[in-house]
Amino acid sequence: MSEIKNKVVLITGASSGIGEASARLLASRGAHVVLGARRTDRLETLVTAIGNEGGSAHYKQLDVTQRNDMEEFVGFAQKTFGRIDVIVNNAGVMPLSKLEALKVDEWNRMIDVNIRGVLHGIAAGLPIMKEQRFGQFINISSIGGHTVSPTAAVYCATKFAVGAISEGLRQEVSDIRVTVISPGVTESELADSISDSEARRGMQDFRQIAIPPEAIARAIAFAIEQPDDVDVSEIIVRPTASPY
Repeated sequence: MSEIKNKVVLITGASSGIGEASARLLASRGAHVVLGARRTDRLETLVTAIGNEGGSAHYKQLDVTQRNDMEEFVGFAQKTFGRIDVIVNNAGVMPLSKLEALKVDEWNRMIDVNIRGVLHGIAAGLPIMKEQRFGQFINISSIGGHTVSPTAAVYCATKFAVGAISEGLRQEVSDIRVTVISPGVTESELADSISDSEARRGMQDFRQIAIPPEAIARAIAFAIEQPDDVDVSEIIVRPTASPY
């Protein structure tokens, strides 16, 4: 079960960015990818493109903030393929702003997607993996899970939480691999959710050195393809020119 070929890989937030790039790469290496996101039109287009290239891809609408949605998503994959090899908890949002702006609704959205979404993925997948006695969670954190910067306090807090949850899970299970991948600035649609004008300007400057999402996809593939007795616990991937 140590190679990518024929592994069943579930990816949340798969309609764009890192999720989409990972789906394309893993499918090209022979994985069966099961893709979840809210925007099913994009998922349908992606699944068709992967199929046209000879890959195996399925999709299901998914809101990671809803536990029932996640359970149905994971159940769909298990019913289709009979097992779950990898769950990539990738869905995330990043509406940055200073705390004094009091954008409480945006704080709650980040908590719901970035933390609860990961927990829902674990809750849905862990019983299956324990019964199988194999499996892997790959949780997407951020460089913001290692350092805090202005306008990003709540976002960073959610990503620190991803690291803590992942490390706790790793310590608690001996037959399931747990990997945290922390991207630096990466080309994606995350910045589109920033409503605060000051934070948006700062992110535009920060993203001048962004790396493509394919760079993160390769890190995900690296973690998956290791032998079963090798757990790549954490990877940080960032632009060479990044000071952060």
